[in-house]
Amino acid sequence: MRILVVNPNTTASMTQTIAHAALQVAGRDTEISALTSPMGPVSIEGYYDEAFAVPGLLMEIAKGQKAGADAVVIACFDDTGLDAARAFADIPVVGICESAVKMASFIARRFTIVTTMERSRIPIEELVKRYGVADSARVRAADISVLSLEDPQSNARDRLRSEIDAATREDRAEAIILGCAGMADLAHDLTREFGLPVIDGVSAAVKQAEALVGLGLSTAKRGPYATPVAKKYTGQLEAFAPQTLNSEVSTR
Repeated sequence: MRILVVNPNTTASMTQTIAHAALQVAGRDTEISALTSPMGPVSIEGYYDEAFAVPGLLMEIAKGQKAGADAVVIACFDDTGLDAARAFADIPVVGICESAVKMASFIARRFTIVTTMERSRIPIEELVKRYGVADSARVRAADISVLSLEDPQSNARDRLRSEIDAATREDRAEAIILGCAGMADLAHDLTREFGLPVIDGVSAAVKQAEALVGLGLSTAKRGPYATPVAKKYTGQLEAFAPQTLNSEVSTR
């Protein structure tokens, strides 16, 4: 099977981190294609960035679907554009936040998500409620920027470790979820360091995408995820009219 993993921001080095995490867990017969959004913010930190990341994300999903992908993973912990992508795509689409919290619920009664900035904490708390795990999950922010995770001169990783340590003591967390795709390469080392499960959402999403494809399941096309109604879009968004994006994306 072929799984498309899309980084909705435009930072290619982060896509490499995401791709490595995906390849580490993918099954022998699974092909991973990791792509970087061609347009939008360099990192997604809050509602404003998220809104402008969606067009590029949908463009890459359209390309991947045309190229024969069997499923899509959206590699941003805000589950950026997840509902829009599920309505647009004809193949399963999974988000890394939803995948991570549902994976954590299989192995722990109490877990903590450690994310980057405070402005990202509230959107993730809203997702936790939506996914039905608010009674089990706590969300913490390490007060670090997304891109600082890639800077060896920053103290971002130390601050992340400090927040995980606080979660184990103060939240009595039985498992930790890394609340940013840019942390995907840290899960194994942190699991050994803290002696409890540390879940990376990219890895969790790849395995759940494999399960959906293996079971022959895709998104229901009734109700809110029904295929978007064909209509004209105007101005700079003209190319993103549903029927236009599907038919013309290969020429862009």
